[in-house]
Amino acid sequence: MLLKRFYDEALAQASYLVGCEQCGEALIVDPNRDVAQYVDAAAAHGMRISRVTETHIHADFVSGSLELARRTGGRLLLSGLGGPDWQYAFARQEGAELLRDGSVIQIGNVRVDVIHTPGHTPEHLTFLVTDAATADQPMGAFTGDFIFVGDVGRPDLLERAAHQAGTMERSARELYASLERFATRPDYLQLWPGHGAGSACGKALGAVPQTTLGYEKMFNWAFNSGGIEQFVSLVLAGQPEPPQYFAEMKRVNRAGPRLLGELHPPERLPASRLPEVLAKGALVVDTRHAADFAAGHVPGVINIPLNRSFTTWAGWLLPYDRDLYLIVSGDAHLGSAARAVRELAMIGLDRVSGYFGDDVLPAWLQSDRVLEIVPQMTPGDARGRLARGEITLLDVRAQAEWDEGHIAGAQLVPLGQLAARIAELQPGRPIVVHCQGGGRSSIAASVLLASGVKDVLNLAGGMGAWRGAGFDVERDGSLAR
Repeated sequence: MLLKRFYDEALAQASYLVGCEQCGEALIVDPNRDVAQYVDAAAAHGMRISRVTETHIHADFVSGSLELARRTGGRLLLSGLGGPDWQYAFARQEGAELLRDGSVIQIGNVRVDVIHTPGHTPEHLTFLVTDAATADQPMGAFTGDFIFVGDVGRPDLLERAAHQAGTMERSARELYASLERFATRPDYLQLWPGHGAGSACGKALGAVPQTTLGYEKMFNWAFNSGGIEQFVSLVLAGQPEPPQYFAEMKRVNRAGPRLLGELHPPERLPASRLPEVLAKGALVVDTRHAADFAAGHVPGVINIPLNRSFTTWAGWLLPYDRDLYLIVSGDAHLGSAARAVRELAMIGLDRVSGYFGDDVLPAWLQSDRVLEIVPQMTPGDARGRLARGEITLLDVRAQAEWDEGHIAGAQLVPLGQLAARIAELQPGRPIVVHCQGGGRSSIAASVLLASGVKDVLNLAGGMGAWRGAGFDVERDGSLAR
């Protein structure tokens, strides 16, 4: 048996190839949209992809299952569970084989037993893998978004992202029952989850790539919650707000994703075209570092730095119904553009119509235009001006971070909600934006400026710098350092 893990850092998402070296066939589990990586890996091992499957209808990336099956001729295997209201709409049209509890997938000497593990989603499946050439019991399981390292899949997404009202508590109870059933399996069973640290599909996912059932039974809170009522309360409490794009991903993956084909970078455009692009109302995303953006940028663009958080914030802030253009920096413009286009495509943002290099900045100045800056304010200055009522201090962190401690007198509007809530900000005063360390606040400042808000500043160093200066924070109505 051959087992290979693929991991997408931007999505914190794992997919897998499991194959039989004797018969030369392989199964791909939970592929993302970059299907070439699976085709290349199978070819490198002399294998043919004969089956393609996924554990559930994903919310955080566009599934590559349909495209991979079309490209390789592999049989598409999809969950047939979930009830009449939650089914793959394209399964019959694509001739997919519907999997149910007790189904078996045979790949040569590799046996994959299908078990229904609802809770994260109603149709969720877990795949038990047995290397039948040497054993008659499973060695491990692809758990998808059922069990992670140190956590379990959140049961609230069907309601909060897919807008299936009234499903959170029922899903939490189903998740508890699935865990109880699964816990009876041998402790040595290896678990290969669908996500790692950084995913919004759980609260506290571990960064270790795999675990065992016995270890999770000892140390994963979900196996030690103290009964079903306590579990339901704990699993629903403190779940992060699902990114805006999760709703679109659920819709796309249920209805059937558009086939992407090969990922190609868009055309590089001359700097002279940027004024025309902005004038026609297209959205321009400056992917440079926050500090570079703050020091000088073209008015009207928004800043989403091309780092590990790029996909997340692009999904929160970028619309699916407008053309997008990018500004990339560095000598390897083409490589940066290709990376950005790939990461946007992973979440279905396919309308990237072109990109610019950082030569747009001198060209903008040479055409008698001015660059916009984001002034930086020190914690000391912000503290004094806030006390005198001279500024609005805008905290763009998450609710859970605010609850852990915030600056007295600040206003909370999480970054993902900012564009829709700008009207709530008090006009007539400078707005000083802050987050934990400065990354999100730079994005927030760009959103405000691009929306026409004037006099926007950034709190240098964010909450970390505020605490570092020895200033008080507020928690539960009381002050603490």
